[in-house]
Amino acid sequence: MVDVFEQVEGELRSDRYKRLFRTWGPIVAGLLLLALIAALAWWGWQSFQTGKADKASAAYDRGMEALRAENPAGARTAFEEAAREGNGAYKSLALQQQAGLAVTANNIPEAIRLFDGAAKASRDPILSDPAALKAAFLAMDTAPLAEVETRLEPLTGDDRPLRAFAQEALAMARLQNGQVAPARTAFVQLQLGQDVPEPVRQRAQAAIAMIDAGTAGSLPAIVRAAATAPAPQAQPQTAPGQGAPTQGAPAGAPVQATPQQ
Repeated sequence: MVDVFEQVEGELRSDRYKRLFRTWGPIVAGLLLLALIAALAWWGWQSFQTGKADKASAAYDRGMEALRAENPAGARTAFEEAAREGNGAYKSLALQQQAGLAVTANNIPEAIRLFDGAAKASRDPILSDPAALKAAFLAMDTAPLAEVETRLEPLTGDDRPLRAFAQEALAMARLQNGQVAPARTAFVQLQLGQDVPEPVRQRAQAAIAMIDAGTAGSLPAIVRAAATAPAPQAQPQTAPGQGAPTQGAPAGAPVQATPQQ
């Protein structure tokens, strides 16, 4: 009799497992299939992105070689390819190089457009802020003060890498537009600031002296000199084993900065 009960119980257990499998088996199989598809899609996307980064790296290097060979047309073509193929970092750097070529060609509106594009291409302020600052410097002589302030004020935040340079540019823009007292106050703050780079501090001292001597009309020359200083040294993050570009010095760059890797 015990064997009969065990046999019946075993058959009931088997039927229960069969019903559970019929109910949940397709769902589990579907979830496993979705997981496999997602994994393959991620692998494919990563491979695609790595391939694009490799193309951007090669194009960027060709552009830098063309610049060293004084071949601006070849450099422009290579940087256009790097901007088209690359991720945010490569795109930002390539657009800045194109903007430098536009400055050399005295095409300032195009240079401003390219610097603006470079600033938007990367969410890393190490790359985006120099581009935004260059655009502001180039726009300073022609754009209304309100537009220049809109460009510069976001760059003056405490956590921004080029805060002092942006504060200096903002003070110069206000001085150019007749706001002498606010400009002088800003220059004094830069002169006394603890973390202000020495070149900015020296220019602030010179600006204060010019304002006090009544010769502040010479300051536009300082603005133009700052706008053509060397470019920041920057390297985008790349995949392991992938070459990173070497940042050159496009014209129109106001400052130097070294990114955090």
